[in-house]
Amino acid sequence: MNGFDPSAFLAACSSRPGVYRMFDSDGGLLYVGKAKNLRKRLSSYFRKSGQAPKTAALVAKIAQVETTITSNETEALLLEQTQIKQWRPPYNILLRDDKSYPYVLLSSGEFPRLGIHRGAKKESGRYFGPYPSAVAIRESLSLLQKTFLVRQCEDSYFRNRTRPCLQYQIKRCKAPCVGLVSAEEYAQDVRHSSMFLEGRSNALAEELSRAMEQAAMALDFEQAAQLRDQIALLRRVQDQQSMEGGHGNVDVVAAVASPGGACVHLISVRAGRVLGGKNFFPKVAIEERAEDVLQAFLEQYYLSAQERDLPSELIVNAVHEDFATLVDAMAQLHGVEIGISQRVRGTRARWQQLALTNAEQALAARLANRQHVAARFEALAEALGLDVPPARLECFDISHSSGEATVASCVVFGPQGPIKSDYRRYNIDGVAAGDDYAAMRQALTRRLRKAGEGEGKLPDILLVDGGKGQLNMAREVIEELGVQGLVLLGVAKGVTRKPGLETLYLNDIAHEFTLPGNSPALHLIQQIRDESHRFAITGHRARRGKARRTSSLEDVPGIGPKRRRELLKHFGGLQELSRASSDEIAKAPGISKKLAELIYATLHSE
Repeated sequence: MNGFDPSAFLAACSSRPGVYRMFDSDGGLLYVGKAKNLRKRLSSYFRKSGQAPKTAALVAKIAQVETTITSNETEALLLEQTQIKQWRPPYNILLRDDKSYPYVLLSSGEFPRLGIHRGAKKESGRYFGPYPSAVAIRESLSLLQKTFLVRQCEDSYFRNRTRPCLQYQIKRCKAPCVGLVSAEEYAQDVRHSSMFLEGRSNALAEELSRAMEQAAMALDFEQAAQLRDQIALLRRVQDQQSMEGGHGNVDVVAAVASPGGACVHLISVRAGRVLGGKNFFPKVAIEERAEDVLQAFLEQYYLSAQERDLPSELIVNAVHEDFATLVDAMAQLHGVEIGISQRVRGTRARWQQLALTNAEQALAARLANRQHVAARFEALAEALGLDVPPARLECFDISHSSGEATVASCVVFGPQGPIKSDYRRYNIDGVAAGDDYAAMRQALTRRLRKAGEGEGKLPDILLVDGGKGQLNMAREVIEELGVQGLVLLGVAKGVTRKPGLETLYLNDIAHEFTLPGNSPALHLIQQIRDESHRFAITGHRARRGKARRTSSLEDVPGIGPKRRRELLKHFGGLQELSRASSDEIAKAPGISKKLAELIYATLHSE
């Protein structure tokens, strides 16, 4: 596969919905696909057996895979279709491109039908649209058919039926053609479909929720279940389609920086449609701020090439004091003034969040790249004066809430990246609340004693975060257990406590040194320390909470029993709530934007 390492790629791949693009060794695009779960879908390509010949031929040519995360499946579908139309990859099924915009037509008559309409509006009835994608219409009509059971068959077929067709048998129609539904009941289903197509989906969902409660109070549980399913399906159709539906020519640029590197993700929007995105990885020092990385990128990208396709506006995720100067320079070079916005709303805010999410994911994937990590291990060996690069590095961290549910984490890195199968958590008991020294002592003793007894491997380097006190405590544990050949590396925050200015200790506090901010060795230390901190926090939260999945919702601050009940009623259950984007969650009664993002993050934590 042209040197492509699928295991390393999949280890860093997100489990969220999105679009993936496969490239060959020459950078040519081979295939564009969508996925409800990117990691699960992409892993299916790299099975050792059972592949179709066409898939095997595609996989053999893959040299690179890029992903774009979306908020939901609908956005992934729309972006996939846009990119297939734009690039026409050889391994995709390509359909004839029809440029006329489609409408949804609700015909007239006693029993109207729903269908797709193109061309002149000669047929009587109501037209909803236009829609930018026929694929999106078919998806919506399919779900509406399951929800409200309004017929979609042609009138000639409808008039000549003498018995119900298959659509009735699979509960996609109420068979008005043979009189199995009254005109009044069918009119109610048509009214509900119209409310949704008019954009009054919130009012519709509230009406259905009230009807569900009334049915449940009347002990008509079958009707209540049907209404619950309608609400759940409705929420799926209601997902915000931020891939299309905006306006203007916009470039959305998001920059993120972390110990170990930086990434800038640029999304191009032309005529209101997201055309795709691209990642850039500038070389930066460890202490660089995201806004500085963003400013440097904008200057180089928009001022280096006069023929560049310029947007009318830039949407960014951070503000820099030199933006005004940049705007003047672009106006002087290109002859047009381009505005820069950071505070945006609606669809533009979703574009902004999409760019930020993809920048964060791309940076995480790059930091997990095997060649990248191996080079950092070599730099660490050089910085510590080791003859050969270490093969195993472990880092410990402690997490608790005011001494409650204390958990110690142990993360393991090798030259190939994180070795997650060797990660360990230790539930700490029998120490004073908030005594991090005693907690660390207990965790190190349990870890090193087992290794001394032949259970598991000893690390080449043991990284201890916390300064001189934790370092001395770790030395005491190593001496008490008689562990030999272990390099001890202590990390303490500098006087300013800023990243990149840490003080390092090799084996004891007498050997104190620092590394420059752009040192790959220091980037590796920061990456491992951050991963240890993350793993400790997730373990602490899991221990503090309950084992059931619903406990994730119960642990969200600001979500009490009443609000939780209203939230589940709004979406028709936890499963549909889990499928919703943060924007859709924010539409629920009493849920703010900030709280919706917290709920979404809790339900989608990886």
